[in-house]
Amino acid sequence: MKYTTRQSAILLLSDGTIFHGKSIGISGTTFGEVCFNTGMTGYQEIFTDPSYFGQIMVATNAHIGNYGVNEKEIESDSIKISGLVCKNFSFNYSREDATQSLEDYFIKENLICISDVDTRALVSYIRDNGAMNAVICTDGSSVEELKVALANVPDMKGLELASKVSTKTPYFYGEENATYKISALDLGIKTNILRNLAKRDCYIKVFPFDSSYEEMASFNPNGYFLSNGPGDPEPLSSAIQVAKDILANDKPLFGICLGHQVIGLANGISTYKMFNGHRGINHPVKNLISGKGEITSQNHGFAVNKEELERNPDLEITHVHLNDGTVAGMQMVNKNCFSVQYHPEASPGPHDSSYLFDQFIANINK
Repeated sequence: MKYTTRQSAILLLSDGTIFHGKSIGISGTTFGEVCFNTGMTGYQEIFTDPSYFGQIMVATNAHIGNYGVNEKEIESDSIKISGLVCKNFSFNYSREDATQSLEDYFIKENLICISDVDTRALVSYIRDNGAMNAVICTDGSSVEELKVALANVPDMKGLELASKVSTKTPYFYGEENATYKISALDLGIKTNILRNLAKRDCYIKVFPFDSSYEEMASFNPNGYFLSNGPGDPEPLSSAIQVAKDILANDKPLFGICLGHQVIGLANGISTYKMFNGHRGINHPVKNLISGKGEITSQNHGFAVNKEELERNPDLEITHVHLNDGTVAGMQMVNKNCFSVQYHPEASPGPHDSSYLFDQFIANINK
């Protein structure tokens, strides 16, 4: 194998801490909130998940790129992370049905990446000090220049990002003659959510993030869905109003992640930014209704307020995160509405949580 020299690169955190590494080859700088994902596989799904928009991803798996990329398995139309930090980047891949190498995919998508970083030390630092803004630099810019630029990057708290990843115009997914029609609000929807709904005989019309209830209702759907997505849920006033209108009209409603938080806000439950958030494919959740445990895929930096939720007579907690006791799911007592703070479509269990889509269909049939 030919040896090539790679450009030195740095990761600068907003508190001034610097981690050194090597550039994968794309020159430049990229900014975002640095966070980490503990999944040992699924890097392609992570990189294309719209919920990660505006974030620099630290991969805890020591090897990234070793099975290449299969473009049929992406979660959106492009890479959504701002940049990647990893330990060992594999320029070669061994997966037979891969369509290209991860390096070629990054070049095509113009993603800046730094490898050869001590990711164990970096993750430990983030766990102790919290998620914060950072910059990856692979073009040799001075640290002082980077510090000035980084100081102007807005914090994730209060940042509305759904508009950056949502569809601009409505579109359809599934078979037109399916049994059920679903109006989905795209706050950063993952393709596999649409696949799971279509698999259950649904025809989905996907609406832009700022669509009104009247626009979504014009499809005459059997049920409504609020998707996952990036950023702080509190600025999403339009989506919160849509949730209120759906509930006021007593229609079946299902929300995932950001959609779950929007439903909470529509019911007067506040949300807060977590110290680190949950990002990985091995998060343990307990279903309080069935008593069963689930291994779940999670990706969120905000959560609904558990104490407020417990005091609200219209809501009940259905799922809890077993690591920290945070709310992982809820349902309304007198409305046909439920939501979860994790990703049942990601199937890390592998199918522990897929029943939630069946539950949505059952709610429609009530």
